[in-house]
Amino acid sequence: FEQSDRRLTSGFNVRHSLFGKWGGRDVENTFGLQTRHDNINVGLFHTQQRVRIGTTRADDVVESSISPYYQNNLRWNDWFRTVAGLRADFYRGRVSGDNVRNSGGVGDHMVSPKLSLIFGPWSKTEYFINYGRGFHSNDLRGATISVDPKNPANAATREALLVRATGYETGLRTTLIPNLQSAVAVFALDIQSELLFQGDAGTTADSGRPSRRVGFEIANLYKPNDWFELDADIAFTRARFTNIDTAGVGDRVPGAVEGVATLTASVDNRGPYFGSARLRYFGPRPLIENNSLRSNSTFLVSGRVGYKFEKRLRLQLDAFNLLNRRASQIDYAYTSQLKTEAAPVNDIHFHPAEPRSLRLSAILSF
Repeated sequence: FEQSDRRLTSGFNVRHSLFGKWGGRDVENTFGLQTRHDNINVGLFHTQQRVRIGTTRADDVVESSISPYYQNNLRWNDWFRTVAGLRADFYRGRVSGDNVRNSGGVGDHMVSPKLSLIFGPWSKTEYFINYGRGFHSNDLRGATISVDPKNPANAATREALLVRATGYETGLRTTLIPNLQSAVAVFALDIQSELLFQGDAGTTADSGRPSRRVGFEIANLYKPNDWFELDADIAFTRARFTNIDTAGVGDRVPGAVEGVATLTASVDNRGPYFGSARLRYFGPRPLIENNSLRSNSTFLVSGRVGYKFEKRLRLQLDAFNLLNRRASQIDYAYTSQLKTEAAPVNDIHFHPAEPRSLRLSAILSF
């Protein structure tokens, strides 16, 4: 199959901050507005040897959002401050497809409060507690669908455009070790329902099950001088469905990555030359709810070298998958049948990572 996506995106982000005193305490009030507009032409096609032989669905999608927000930053004393905010998101869009029954317009909105409590610093270390509400947005086509694109005789269920999410986080930030900035956090994220637009089939799937993710993150930035820095990050997440598993299918969230890590070394400000090397690791993840099928881990190395002709013009060469590893970019499980197989088999399917490749860029800033 082939998926095509061509889009034009526009928008703006404006904000205005007012500084003052509340009861003798320093305060900053910020008012902002974000907008985005997407004009998308997207399609899903059957192919044979990379030649299109049929169309599953083809759509023109127009989607717009507008999001006003307010943030209050208040320093209560020399060791405690708060950041409180409120944001409203309004989404509206229309799908014009090759099947009129899967076309239409839809809109949704949500209001999300946020609050951070920051304590310190003590010994170059501050501690924080964060709470916030937000949402998971779904493909607009899933909110207007009526029939299965592969089999129009079968009805399809429309899903919500926005799904509520609530996050909790606590941790610390420190510069106690010279030249090293570190942050450690533990978190939990509750999502009202796991919804997914299945691009391979052109339909949506709703697990109908709420989920929770708990995990930790460790981020480090080591900068011993003005020309070299080392950035190391690691995170682990445990994702589970939280409702009672009456069907006995399992409680794992398919496709939820469990562990990720990155290591980046960068050199700059040493004359006209600059460069970096980056290692990325994505751990294995469950592909179905009972965890009987799991993806392999993925390890990729990339690099960059460049030359600055002047402040506004630079030339850079990027190298991707330097080790030319045979890794997968995406893994998922579904039933398929090869010509040599007597019956369909539930197996792992994947999209390979790009092979070793180079990209030369000239960048002009103005």
